[in-house]
Amino acid sequence: MEILGGPLFGVAGAGESHGPAVTTIVFGCPPGQYLRRTDVQPFLDRRRPGGNRHGTPRNEKDKVVFLSGIYQDDTTRLLNGATVTVNVDGATFESEGFEEGYTTGEPIAAIVLSTSKKSADYTQFTGPTGEVRPGHTDLVKYHQSGGFVDIRGGGRSSYRVTISDVVGGSIARIVLAQNFGTAILSSISQVGSLMAKQSLASRVADLMKGNVSVPIERTEIASIENMLAAATIQSIDAEFADEAAELIKQTRIKGDSVGAMVEVVAVNVPPLLGDPLYESLKLRLMGSLGGINAAESVEVGAGRDVVARFGSENNDPIRSRGYTRNSHGGMIGGITTGMPLVMRVGFKPTSTINLPQKSVRKNLEEIDFELDKGRHDPCVGVRAGVTIESRVAIELLNAARMHQSRHLPPNLSKLF
Repeated sequence: MEILGGPLFGVAGAGESHGPAVTTIVFGCPPGQYLRRTDVQPFLDRRRPGGNRHGTPRNEKDKVVFLSGIYQDDTTRLLNGATVTVNVDGATFESEGFEEGYTTGEPIAAIVLSTSKKSADYTQFTGPTGEVRPGHTDLVKYHQSGGFVDIRGGGRSSYRVTISDVVGGSIARIVLAQNFGTAILSSISQVGSLMAKQSLASRVADLMKGNVSVPIERTEIASIENMLAAATIQSIDAEFADEAAELIKQTRIKGDSVGAMVEVVAVNVPPLLGDPLYESLKLRLMGSLGGINAAESVEVGAGRDVVARFGSENNDPIRSRGYTRNSHGGMIGGITTGMPLVMRVGFKPTSTINLPQKSVRKNLEEIDFELDKGRHDPCVGVRAGVTIESRVAIELLNAARMHQSRHLPPNLSKLF
């Protein structure tokens, strides 16, 4: 069973790349949070294929429809959302989706239809003599399932299934923002050998100006968000973004792909979340981010740079108002300190490319592989930022709910 987060806040998903839809169920959202469909949709717009000219040419609108878990007495506003239409055996059925309302504490169900499918592009991968794309899951998934696997677009191994990550993570970040003022940002910091000269973590540190115990204002966060959105690709370093975009363009023309590093920073993170060992927030986050499609490395704080340091250089000084540096990246012993959470995720080059390669058929007959058809991202990092942010939000909200479960306010258990 695959569930993101949990046990108190978790996200389950179902669906394949070329299936009818991706379905998401979000468990453990606290009741009383105001949720609008239009607050979630912008995050899906960032993730969707076709939303960025440097990503895959597949163009999906990815409009989300909420089916359960929210309510308000004004049913006109509640039901002022999408209309769900189903045609079965010649009969047509319609129902209204939810547009906005208060979360009830019950599971929230959402659906996103898939409408831009070209399933015929994947016939070369069908059956025991189907060809295997090097670097993809074609071979292992085929044999793991005994041959009963949806090969179209990679099936369940497709980046498309991260729709569930983003739907659940969007709800989590809305709850975190409403309760703690938490915001989660990401910036592409490396594409191939090109490295950004400016970092998102440094920009956030400049805003804090040493006021480590003072939350960053929403207006300051918005200024960073606007800067990221204005770049050619989402990066705090606009000059680097232009150079990286050109590299991605040239890589696509060659039929190849290129790797990327994405930096994620969460600000206004409540302190004391997480545990030191088996429920360590560092363990949860590194596992969750490392499990994203094509992710190959995860760093926290100063990351691999700490290897070359002495303890006297790496330890962050502490004063009565808090930590004065953030080499620890917002976590010590798997527990948040209230400093910005800083992580970086490295992505391999997209496995599906248009160049000749050595490979096999699923029956292990050796072949010279060439891709017949298909659409792919030349650099998966271009669209990965919002998925990383979403998984961070899911783990943070689950950790916040776990922290609250340590305390038992008697007033929450009174009826009369």
